[in-house]
Amino acid sequence: MKDNLEIGSRIRNIRESMQLSRSSFSEKINISEVFLSQIERGEKSISINTLINICDNTGFSADYILFGDTNNSSTSNRIIKLLGQLPPEANYIIYNMTNSLKDLCEKKHKR
Repeated sequence: MKDNLEIGSRIRNIRESMQLSRSSFSEKINISEVFLSQIERGEKSISINTLINICDNTGFSADYILFGDTNNSSTSNRIIKLLGQLPPEANYIIYNMTNSLKDLCEKKHKR
């Protein structure tokens, strides 16, 4: 039960960080709103399919959802997922912006 509570709490935090209602999030991951509520409260366990749907739709890793492991950068995964949804010309613009930001940070760090 403790594991379910911790997993549910992480899933709720993910949903809230994405600023999604239970209704929107449950639709996105293909489960009922009632079931999502039960998962978030630790009353029900998630299936492998639900875990995969959450990972696919949020960019968070299964390691984070199941174990709270933040070694695998969930932020990086979320950025990669977003980039995959953009047209190629937008990725080129974002690459240039990111490269410029990296250069700026390196210059600031050298001071």
